[in-house]
Amino acid sequence: MTVDVASSSPHPRRDAVRAELAQRTRSFTELAHEIRSAGLNGRTRWFYLAVFLGLVAALVAAAVGMVLLRDSWFQLLIAAALGVVFTQFAFLGHEASHRQVLASGPANDRLGRLLATVFVGISYSWWMSKHTRHHGNPNKVGKDPDVALGPVAFTAEDAATTTGVHRWLVRRQGWLFFPLLLLVGLDLHQASFRSLLTRRPLQGRGIEIGLILGRFAVYLGLLFWLLPVGLAFAFLGVQLAVFGVYMGASFAPNHVGMPIVPADQRLDFLDKQVLTSRNITGGWWMTALMGGLNYQIEHHLFPSMPRPHLSRARRLVRQHCAELGVRYTETSLAQALGIVVRHMNEVGLAASRTFRCPTAAAIGGP
Repeated sequence: MTVDVASSSPHPRRDAVRAELAQRTRSFTELAHEIRSAGLNGRTRWFYLAVFLGLVAALVAAAVGMVLLRDSWFQLLIAAALGVVFTQFAFLGHEASHRQVLASGPANDRLGRLLATVFVGISYSWWMSKHTRHHGNPNKVGKDPDVALGPVAFTAEDAATTTGVHRWLVRRQGWLFFPLLLLVGLDLHQASFRSLLTRRPLQGRGIEIGLILGRFAVYLGLLFWLLPVGLAFAFLGVQLAVFGVYMGASFAPNHVGMPIVPADQRLDFLDKQVLTSRNITGGWWMTALMGGLNYQIEHHLFPSMPRPHLSRARRLVRQHCAELGVRYTETSLAQALGIVVRHMNEVGLAASRTFRCPTAAAIGGP
C-alpha cells in the first residue's frame, strides 16, 4: 500500500510551497554550475585595465582642453564630458565593489575605494552599505533602501504619508522625474559625505574623508584658477547636472516600475532577483553606455560576474527562466524610462487619494 505523504500532511499547502522552493533552489544550483562550467565567472583584468586607462586618458584630454580654451564658454562642453567620464568611473567602482575586477576581496575594496573617492567624489563605505542591502532584498519594502521614502516616493503607502511641499512634489514626481535627475549628482555627494560624519562605526572613515576633500580641493582649485568665477560656477553646474542625469538614467530603469515586494512576503532567490529586475536591450553599445547595468537580471543573480560575460550569461538565464515559467523582463531604454515616469506618476496619485500599487499585485502583494 502506497501512502500519499502530501495528502496526509496537516499542512499540504505549506508542504507544496516548500517543495516548490526546494525545486527552484536545485534548478538554480544547476544554472550556477552551468555558468561556472562556461567560465563566465572568470576575471577579465585586461578589459578593466583598458577601460580604466581610457578614462584616465579622457581626464587628461579634458584638462588639456580646459587649459587651451581658458575663458571660452565652450568649456561647458568639457564640463558635460567630465560628467560622463565621472559616471563611467562610478560604473568601474560599482564593479569593483562586487568583486568583478580583481581576484581578491581586499584588492577589489582598495580599488573600489580609490575609484569612488578620488575619481567620483563619493564615499565607498556609504555606497557599499546601501548597495549591499539593495542586492539582498531588491524592491522589498522595509529592506531595500532604494525604495525608501525620500524626496520622491516609490510606494503608494509612502506617498500617502507625505505632507506640505513634499506632498506637492510627490504628486508631480513622474513629470518632474528628469528635472529632478539634474540634482542627483549633488545629492550623491552630500549624502555620502554626511554619512562619513555620523558617529556610527565606519571602516576607512578617515581615509575616505581625506581622499574626498583632497579630490575636491584639487578639482575646484584648478577650476577656479583656470576659469573666471562665473564660468567656473557654470562649469561645475553643468558637470554635476550631466553626472546626475547619467547616473539616474542608468540606475532607475533597472528596478523602478518593477514589482514591489511587500514586507511580509518571502520569495526564493531566483524569483526575488528576476521578478524585480529589468534588462535593457541594445547590445554592446548599451553595455558600454550603462557599464553593464543593462544586464540587471544577470548582475543580480551573479553579482561578481565581470561585465564582458553578462551577454553570454543572459542566454542561459533567459532559457532557464522560460523553462521554469519565471517572467523575464527586457525592454529598450526609451520604453524603460517611459515605464519609470508612468509608475512614478501612478504612485504619486496616492498623495491625494487611496491607491493600490499595481506592481505589488503583480507578485501577489496586498
